[in-house]
Amino acid sequence: RHPISVSAFLLNRSSDLVGQYEILEDRYLSRDGGREKFSVSAQHYNFAIRAFADVIKRKDPEKYAFSFHETKTQNVLDDVAMLKSEVGIISFSGSNESVIRKIFRDCQLEFAPLMKRDTYIYVWKTHPFAGRDEISIDEMRGFPCVAFDQTSDRNYYLSEEAMADYSFDRLIRSDDRATTLELIARLDGYSVGCGMLSEEDSVLKGLVSIKMKEEDPLTIGYIVRKGRALSHYGEEYLKELQKYREI
Repeated sequence: RHPISVSAFLLNRSSDLVGQYEILEDRYLSRDGGREKFSVSAQHYNFAIRAFADVIKRKDPEKYAFSFHETKTQNVLDDVAMLKSEVGIISFSGSNESVIRKIFRDCQLEFAPLMKRDTYIYVWKTHPFAGRDEISIDEMRGFPCVAFDQTSDRNYYLSEEAMADYSFDRLIRSDDRATTLELIARLDGYSVGCGMLSEEDSVLKGLVSIKMKEEDPLTIGYIVRKGRALSHYGEEYLKELQKYREI
């Protein structure tokens, strides 16, 4: 049996009803001064943040209380399943696709792919390998890999990075992007990602991406609760995400 406890992801009827009631209460009873409500939960992808900000700028509501939760894979799944967030941004690779898709089915989550990206290694611009066009992950064994913490070692199948089942000799877990970047810069460390670096992403300036020889592409997309109507802002957010669709 797979170590994941499927029951931990399943919603019982009472919690489902409570979640639906809270959404209706927030949306129609205006208990918070009539402010608009909308929430997104996401793995660490800057395009998700940009889409969120662009919706707010375009719609420019007079009063609102929006939330963007940049968080762990488990929390993205739970937040959308429990209706804490209307939309979740999530990814999987060949290493964990079967497990993630089973969770989608068990939790009544609908997944829509946006892009499929090859695997890259991120290093700081001063790293000895920063000038390389391509590299094998085995060549990085002497350097620490900095990965986003997913709570425990047995949750590798919920990793948001590719090569989740690779045995890293030196591994540092971090749950904060600023901390991750600082560790990569100071320790000649690296992380594994999808190569999505942009001049617009000021927080990522200084990182260099190198194509990885090993292939474990990431499929990135969004999830919503099956059969649940989205708010106006949820619909607008999905429209904004279409600007990033590649598949």
